[in-house]
This record gives sequence, C-alpha cells and structure tokens, in this order.
Amino acid sequence: MDIKEFDDIRPYIDVEIPAAMERIAANPLLDEIAKYLLPDGNHGQFKNILLSCRTTDDFQNRVMAFVVNKILSDTSKGLTYGGLSNFDGGQKFLIITNHRDIVLDSAIINIILHNHNIQTTEIAVGDNLITSDFIEDIARTNKMIKVVRSTSPREVYTSSQKLSKYIRYNVASQKSSLWIAQRNGRTKDGLDFTEQGLLKMLEMSGSGDFVKDFSELNILPASISYEYEPCDLLKAVELYVSKRRKYVKSANEDLNSILTGIMQFKGNIHIEFTTPVSIQEVQYAAGLDKNERFKQLASDMDMRIVSAYKLWGNNYIAYDLLHGTDRFSEHYTPQQKSAFENYLQFKLHGTDCDADELREIFLGIYANPILRKEEIL
Repeated sequence: MDIKEFDDIRPYIDVEIPAAMERIAANPLLDEIAKYLLPDGNHGQFKNILLSCRTTDDFQNRVMAFVVNKILSDTSKGLTYGGLSNFDGGQKFLIITNHRDIVLDSAIINIILHNHNIQTTEIAVGDNLITSDFIEDIARTNKMIKVVRSTSPREVYTSSQKLSKYIRYNVASQKSSLWIAQRNGRTKDGLDFTEQGLLKMLEMSGSGDFVKDFSELNILPASISYEYEPCDLLKAVELYVSKRRKYVKSANEDLNSILTGIMQFKGNIHIEFTTPVSIQEVQYAAGLDKNERFKQLASDMDMRIVSAYKLWGNNYIAYDLLHGTDRFSEHYTPQQKSAFENYLQFKLHGTDCDADELREIFLGIYANPILRKEEIL
C-alpha cells in the first residue's frame, strides 16, 4: 500500500511538525489563546514552547496535555474512568464512542491514555470543522484524520473508501489506535446509537470476509458521560427549529459550538472503555442476512455504550421534572433538584422559542439517556 495515498487526510508526520509550529506561532490568534491558557503568564513563553516541539509527541506532551488539563480544571468537577486494562499489552483498537462534544470527547480520551503512558489515538474529525489553515495545523499536529463531508455524493463515497482503508491500515497493522464517533455528528437529543452507515464504511476496505474484516479492526466501544451536557441550550434550540423547518447552520456555528463546549461548565465527567467486540459476536452477525449483519453488530456496540453510560443526578431530576413524577427521587437531594431547576431557568431565559416547548426539549436531552437504558437493557 502506498502511504502517500493518504497525504491529504492523515495527521502530520514528525518531519512536518516544525514548519507547522512556526505557522501556528506566527498566527495572530495565538495571542488570544495564550491569554486564556496563561492569564497571568508570559505569552511569549507559550510561543517558545510551541517552537520547541519537533514531533507529534512533543506537541501532545508539552502543549495538548497542558491545554486539556486546564480545561478540565476550569470547567469540570472531576474526571473518572474505567476499563483501561483493555490496553494492557499495548494492543491497538478502533475506539468507537457516543459523541457529545465536538472536541472534548476525543481530547479527554487521549488525556486519559497519555496520563497512563498509553499511546494516544488518532482522531477522525469532519472537514467542516477545519475552517482555517491555523485550525488544520493544530488538528493535524494533534493526530487528526480528516473526514471529508462537504462535497458531492460521489466525492464523499470516494473519500469514505480512502478513510476506510486508512483506518484498516492503522488498526489491523497495529500501528496506532484510532477514535471515531458512532454516528455522523453529535447526539443532540441524548439518545445514543451506532449508525449502520459507519459500519458499512468500515467494510468498504475489507476483503469480503465479514468475520476477518471486522475482527481485525479490533473495535473497542467506549461511553462518554457529562453531568452537564455540552452545548445543551444550543442543541435544544436546534431541535426546536428542526421541528418547524430544515435546520441550516449559520456562519461560524461549528466554531461557536466548539468554543461553547470547551468553556461551558461540565460538572463531573466519566469515560468507560468497555470490552472489545468479540470474534464470537462478529461470527454470529456474519451468519445473518446481509442487511441484518450491520444491525446486529451495531446493537452489540450500543449495548456496551448505553449500559456503560453513567447517569448523574441531573438525568434523574430532568426525568422527574419532565414527567411530573418522583420516580427517581432517591437519586438526588432537594438541594440538587433546586439547583438544577435554577440552571434550567437560567439557560432558557431570553430565547425566542416557545418557553414550554423548549423546556420540554431541554429536559429531554437530560432525561433520554434513562429511556435509552430502559429500552436497550
């Protein structure tokens, strides 16, 4: 296989890092970023740190670890995780997760791996989020793989073939683990599910042997749970508008969602790495009709992701508020309920939407993970 085939989508290799660091350091936007990261510090020192990075590992060790840890320190109450024993022995995986935040889902996974001396993953990111050369330099230095979305259907098909080949090359050869979301775009309504289209994309690069093709991908589902849903109000408004007409993103909306997700208070965060999809499960799926194979495999993944999803007091409170019950009152205190009601009132104040309908949608974002668990377990 000619690796040059992937030059337009792959992360930067180490020889390309110094030039990327010089471009990033010279960009005027860096000063604004430095003011956030080092409010009382030497901004020139941050630029010097960037210029000292000669490899991807340098960038992740000296820059990204600091950035992600600062975000977690400033905007969360704590990070917990489980299932790291799956990485014992250095095995590489295709990590497939639910998707709640554009940037932080994969960033938090990588900071967990980094902190435990486990090789970080490459990250599949939609090209709609790469809005400038500056962002592309940062992303590709940080192991980003570009997922082409904003082109014609024919070009998307060709790009999907290339992406599938790249994923298989990396994981099957045990070169690197790789992260990709279980669906195209974030979960907006709190109902996580794996799109069969993702699995069909992964099969595009296979040999035609279903068992071999999916076994060698070494799929490891993982579940991401935020106490406070990133961009909860933005998601609720999008769902509100979508009930009335086709939702069209405004200019810079993706960038606004990225910044909101980073800056918004997230409370507690939990990530659970589940057991990898077994060869027995793949063999069982292979024995089904062609159209049922992907459905079964997606179901096996959903069972892991949904069951591992950690429910917080906010989820239970939202369910009881939405349904007018006290069914889950043992999972929260009156003080916690009052605090969430104040949060709800603060979030919904000042929008142009029908207040009652937006409230129902907003509560549903938090309550639906309970319904999804009850549905699938």
